[in-house]
Amino acid sequence: MIAGSPASEERTENALAMHQPAQRRATDLPRIRGIVPSPTSGGGNLMDVALGTLEHIDPRTVWRTEAGAFTPWLAKNIDRLAEVLGLDLEVTETEGAVGDFACDIVARDLTSSRPVIIENQLEPTDHRHLGQLITYAAGLDAAVVVWVSREVREEHRQAIDWLNRHTDEGIEFFAVVVELVRIGDSVPAVLFRPVASPNAWGKATVEAKSAPSERSAAYQAFFQQVFDELRIKHAFTNAKVAQPQNWYSFKSGNTGFYYNATFAKGGKLRAELYIDTPNKAMNKAAFDYFLGLKGEVESEMGASLDWERLDNARASRISVVLPDTDIDDAAVRSDEMRSWLVGQLLKIKATFGPRIPAALASAKAAVPASVPT
Repeated sequence: MIAGSPASEERTENALAMHQPAQRRATDLPRIRGIVPSPTSGGGNLMDVALGTLEHIDPRTVWRTEAGAFTPWLAKNIDRLAEVLGLDLEVTETEGAVGDFACDIVARDLTSSRPVIIENQLEPTDHRHLGQLITYAAGLDAAVVVWVSREVREEHRQAIDWLNRHTDEGIEFFAVVVELVRIGDSVPAVLFRPVASPNAWGKATVEAKSAPSERSAAYQAFFQQVFDELRIKHAFTNAKVAQPQNWYSFKSGNTGFYYNATFAKGGKLRAELYIDTPNKAMNKAAFDYFLGLKGEVESEMGASLDWERLDNARASRISVVLPDTDIDDAAVRSDEMRSWLVGQLLKIKATFGPRIPAALASAKAAVPASVPT
């Protein structure tokens, strides 16, 4: 059984600590807030401290139905699931049609644009849902397939492991247990615990047959370091595994607005705000809003930006560029390039992130609802 992600464990550290007193040193105990007085504060005997009991509760006490309650909640809180999967997910549709059936949640992995499907149950897994999962994956050409349930039966965990071993490296299957826990009368907390997930070793034979080119491998190695720094040091992304590609997209928290990193043509390493809602007119209106703040945002960025309205395209972009930089340069300039890219992405988020809601509101006010996409 595969344990939950470090981020998931960190969120429940205090609760889990109550079940593991023997595994913690006495010097660690003061870190559990509200339970143990500081040794330097003249607190009482540690043996007299009252500890609570972690209790698992039925998910249906919070979500009465799957389609009417749990699916909408999960779609709204997709980041909680994405965090334990190591993905940056954006929901594109709920109850997505697949023939006569409907997939609970359709999403995409922003860092690679891979389609993702999520099927959920508030009951133990069953054969019917396994069949639906494969049907939806085929019908929607999914690259990431996630099965969420209150209990994953052993035979279904084995089935997911088998699928991960016998499908190619472009398809990933996850089985995730959803749990609700509380201590005493506290508000319930939700935990997502992966119990089956892709295994790089299990696909070694297939991957060997389709190994990326030397250049693609160089992109993958470079962006893996970028991912790790952004995730570990800055909580910028959930993404854990880079793909052999020359660009990546990170969510801003507002659908249609993304922080991109790319090796562009002409020897340019580029960090950008990419505006790409389904409505072209709104994208141009949002771009124009930011253009009106050009002096202000360039002052905050500490650099001149490239302002590309791209009138013949649906999207628009605002970027900062490191010229004369290609992936081949990473062999000797990797640290410099990574440091620059990470720094610029953080600046773009700090500068544009707080302004995106106002830009979106301005665009909606400027573009009549009747204007076609």
